[in-house]
Amino acid sequence: MKIALVGYGKMGQAVERIAVERGHAIVSKVDIANQGDFELAAFRSADVAIEFTTPQTAFDNYIKCFNAGLPVVSGTTGWLDRLDEIKERCTRQGNTFFYASNFSIGVNIFFALNRYLAKIMNRFPTYDVALKEIHHVHKKDAPSGTAITLAQEIIGAIDRKISWQLVDSLAFLPAQDILPIEVLREGEVPGYHEVTYRSAIDIISIAHNAETRDGFALGAVLAAEFVPNHAGAFLTMNDLFRFDEN
Repeated sequence: MKIALVGYGKMGQAVERIAVERGHAIVSKVDIANQGDFELAAFRSADVAIEFTTPQTAFDNYIKCFNAGLPVVSGTTGWLDRLDEIKERCTRQGNTFFYASNFSIGVNIFFALNRYLAKIMNRFPTYDVALKEIHHVHKKDAPSGTAITLAQEIIGAIDRKISWQLVDSLAFLPAQDILPIEVLREGEVPGYHEVTYRSAIDIISIAHNAETRDGFALGAVLAAEFVPNHAGAFLTMNDLFRFDEN
């Protein structure tokens, strides 16, 4: 498979290494300094574009990829206010887009566990729930897209929670119907997420701790391998792994 990389920071470089190890060719690498490469034949020769950039540039990057006839795999977070526009492009214009707030296989197993646990905990109102996430100091958005996904899944399953809210510390909690999210930015932490259910007598928690970026990169490459056989669709990790069918 021929892959174009859009964004060549630490994630882009990790994706390149994993893709080459899996026998794929990187035919184009577009970053902030060479935006004109979107128009080159090398970019247009790709079978798929893998995009990891910033919330400010992501949407425009997607449109440039679509205009070049490329399906897109993206892990950029913080731009979801325009998600419906991308879904409409897939429905009406036949573009292909694979999005995940987190491509890690382990995190997506964690998502499945979170959904299952939240369904159980809906029956036990004596437990309150909170989220905590930690990332490196370079991360632009807060909370992380992964934390938002976890929160949305919890709110969708637990009737007593109606929305989420950022808090400075889980020691100071908002109203009972609000799901608090504590965010920390420390060093070069690839990503840590924890969901905690607390009652007066005990605590139940599940967590995922990323050791390196390789898990994210591998998931993105697996998504890129999945895309060619699913043209004209908006795709997610649940389409790839189908956890909810089990």
